[in-house]
Amino acid sequence: MSESPHPDPMFPAAATDTSGGWHLSRRGWTVLLSFVIVIALAVVGGFVRVPYVAVSPGPTYDTLGQVDGKLVVEVDGHETYPTSGQLRMTTVSVNQDVTLFSALGLWLSSRHALAPREEFIPPGKTEQDVEAENQKMFTESQSNAEVAALRYLGFPLVVIAGEITTNSPADQVLEPGDRLLVVNGKKITAPEDVRASLQGTTPGTPITITFKRGDGPEQTASVTLAKASDFNPDDNRSEGLLGLVAAERADVRFKTTIHLQDVGGPSAGLIFALAIVDRLTPGELEAGQQVAGTGTIDGRGNVGSIGGIPFKMVAARDAGASAFLVPADNCIEAKSQAPDGLRLIKVDTLTTAVKALEDLHAGRAVPSC
Repeated sequence: MSESPHPDPMFPAAATDTSGGWHLSRRGWTVLLSFVIVIALAVVGGFVRVPYVAVSPGPTYDTLGQVDGKLVVEVDGHETYPTSGQLRMTTVSVNQDVTLFSALGLWLSSRHALAPREEFIPPGKTEQDVEAENQKMFTESQSNAEVAALRYLGFPLVVIAGEITTNSPADQVLEPGDRLLVVNGKKITAPEDVRASLQGTTPGTPITITFKRGDGPEQTASVTLAKASDFNPDDNRSEGLLGLVAAERADVRFKTTIHLQDVGGPSAGLIFALAIVDRLTPGELEAGQQVAGTGTIDGRGNVGSIGGIPFKMVAARDAGASAFLVPADNCIEAKSQAPDGLRLIKVDTLTTAVKALEDLHAGRAVPSC
């Protein structure tokens, strides 16, 4: 009489069949399936990216100091003045490599926030596209900061050809940086004069442009205005198109250079402008203190709002700053989330920012959020 097989008590999930082979019991299949699910979740949670980015306080840079052995703001060819304090620009770090597990950890962190990826990388654009745009805005912020600072200090300014549309009428005769003197009979003393000079024209209208290139003589060239919609289908203006964006440049013999890499966006404009003013004037705006801030700036010295100010304030406080320059339009958000020990100073122009720092140094009242 044969003996019926019994499961091995050491392996309760398995049993033998009558032919001597092995098969899994229902419990065994449950254990195996659970194990597979755990492994799958680990793979998904640890390696698959979610459609969010992690935002956190970024590095800060003392614009009166050095980075990698070079002055952040360097002026060559003009007398500069020593400073002892710090004037810090602030940044936000954006981590695009966020997995499910890391997202859960960051969500629990008080120093990070999760935001939809499309808020930073719009549909139809790549990370490289966004990085290039941010770098362009950073370069423009440096140019605006220089123009605003030198305007504030009373240096003469000239109007130049900035961006030029490829194959446009302007592209036939001008190069970026050419000084614009007269366009269509109108003397050019401000960037908006170029657009005003084209009022009443139509596509096909011939006009003349008088300009200077570098230290060369004045030149006059003729071009025929184009139709705006030929270059941009959404541009329905009736006047003729010249195809350039006018900008301003200080007419000086010295050179201002900003040495800072791996930073993008326009929000350092205000701090760059203040650093240039501080370098070129006796005394110290920050008077030995650690001051930080943020804000865009245009060539006229107007300060604009920025994003990510809660993280920038945290970064500033971590770096030891005791005062923080806040664009007026960011004041409500800043006041509600300011770290302890950080004094908020409201600014709306380069002029008010300079005065606020002078008043802070002198112990006078300063505008606050």
